[in-house]
Amino acid sequence: MNRKMTALILGNGAYPNNELVNATNDAEDMSQKLSDFGFSVIKLKDATKKSIDESVNSFRDNLNSNDIGLFYFAGHGMQIEGENYITAIDSDFKSEIDAKYSSYPLNKIIEIMEKSKNKTNIIILDACRNNPYLRAWNRDPSLDGLAPVYAPKGTIIAYSTSPGEVASDGSKSNGAYTEALLQHIAVPDIPIEDMFKRVRNSLSVSTKGQQTSWEHTSLSGDFFFNLSLGSSIEIYSNEAISDELFHIDSDKLMHTEIRDLKSHNWYTQNPIAAKLTAESLNDADDDAVFVLGRNVYQAACGSARDLSSFISRFRERTTNFHAKTRKALLDGMIFEIFFNSKGELRDSFKTSKFNSVFDCQKYSEFDDSFTFISDVLSTYHSRFYAIPGKSREVSIDVSTKINDKGEYKVLGVYFSGHNILRPDEDFSFYEEEYGAIPYEGVQGSALERRISEELLIPSHKLKINYDFDYEPKAKLLFPYGHTVAK
Repeated sequence: MNRKMTALILGNGAYPNNELVNATNDAEDMSQKLSDFGFSVIKLKDATKKSIDESVNSFRDNLNSNDIGLFYFAGHGMQIEGENYITAIDSDFKSEIDAKYSSYPLNKIIEIMEKSKNKTNIIILDACRNNPYLRAWNRDPSLDGLAPVYAPKGTIIAYSTSPGEVASDGSKSNGAYTEALLQHIAVPDIPIEDMFKRVRNSLSVSTKGQQTSWEHTSLSGDFFFNLSLGSSIEIYSNEAISDELFHIDSDKLMHTEIRDLKSHNWYTQNPIAAKLTAESLNDADDDAVFVLGRNVYQAACGSARDLSSFISRFRERTTNFHAKTRKALLDGMIFEIFFNSKGELRDSFKTSKFNSVFDCQKYSEFDDSFTFISDVLSTYHSRFYAIPGKSREVSIDVSTKINDKGEYKVLGVYFSGHNILRPDEDFSFYEEEYGAIPYEGVQGSALERRISEELLIPSHKLKINYDFDYEPKAKLLFPYGHTVAK
C-alpha cells in the first residue's frame, strides 16, 4: 500500500533563560520514526516565529498532495483568552499581549489542515510543559496548559496532558509524553486511538499518575502508523511475508523443496534447481511459490551455484511457467533482497545477486513484479536514493584526482549534486591507525558493480559519469572503509 503522508515536526527548546532540554530530542526522534513509516517530513528545531510561519506554508502545500497530514510540536504552549498558542524561541513573554502576538496560533494550523485536500489529519501536542513565563504573569493556575479544542472532521488532536495540567520534560532524553509515544507508535497494525490509549497508560505509570494525556477525535476511518506488510500486501499471506512462520507440509507441492533450500547445505540445495520446472510449480499455490523464490535467492547468495545459474537464466528457465507462477517466484526472489524472515526491512540488504535478479527488469513481461516491489518499498523511501523497481534511469558523477603515478583517486560520488561518499562506522579506526585515509585499488567494472549494489540501482538503470576518459579495465583508487549506501 503506497500511502502518501506528510508531517511538520517542530521542537523548541532554546527559550531565553528557560531551556527545555528534551524538546529538540523529541522532534529529532519523532522525525526519524515518521520517516521510517513513510512520511515526508519537514523538521524544524529551535524555530523563530518567522521560520514557523514559513514552514507551515510549505506544509500547507504538501497537504494538498498527500492523503495524511501530521503536525507535531514539543515545547512551550499556552492559552490566552481561551485560544492556544505555540511559542517560538523569540516569543516575547513580558506580558500576555506581547506573548500572544509574538507566538503562533494553533487554530491557524488546525484551520489550514482542515481546509486542505487531504483526508486525514493528526495533531500531536507535547506542549504543556511547566512554563515559568506564565507564572510571572500571576494568572489563575486553571489557565496553565492548553485549552481544549474540538477536532474538525477527519482530525485527531492528541494532548500530552489534560486541560489545566502541565507536562514533564522527562528525566531521560525525551519528554515523558513523547517517550511513551515512541514506545508504542511502532506497534504494528494497531489503530491510532488504541495506540494513544497505550500511551496514556504508560505515561500514567512513568509520571506516577501526575500526567494524563487525552485526545479528541473526529476520524471517520482507521489509521495505523505502522502497517505491517502482512496487512498491506494482499496477494500473499502473512505466513509467506514472514516466512519464518511458513508451515512446511510435505504433502503439499514444493514444500519439501523449500525445506531442503533452508538446509544451508549446498549438496541438498543445488539439486533443487533441476526441479524448478513448469510441471513441478504450475499447480503449486502462490504462497508456496513465493516462499520458494525467497529461498532460491537465499541459497544462491550462500553460493549454491546451480541456483545462482537458475537466477541468471530466469527468463529462459521459466518460459513455460504460468504467468502467475512465474510472477510469484520472481516476487519472492526480489522480496528476499530487502526483507528478512520476519517480514521486516533488512538493516543490510542482501545484494550479492541483486543485478542478476534486476536484469529481469529489462523485459516488460516482468513489469508486474517490479511494480509490486516498488509499491512495497515506497513506504520506506527514506532508505533509498531511488526506490528499487522504478523504471527511471539514475545518473551519478564520480569526481577524481590523478596522482603522480597516473592513478585516479576517487574524491567523491555525487547524486543530485550531493556527495554521497562517506566513511562507514569503522572508518575512524583506520584513520587513527594510518594517520590518513588509505586507498585500495579497484578495477573500474568492479567499482561500478559495487556502487550499483550499494545504491540498490541496477547496472542497466545506472549511468556513471567520470571526469576522465574512463575504461572498464581502468584502475581506480577508492577510499578504504567508505561506502555510498544510504
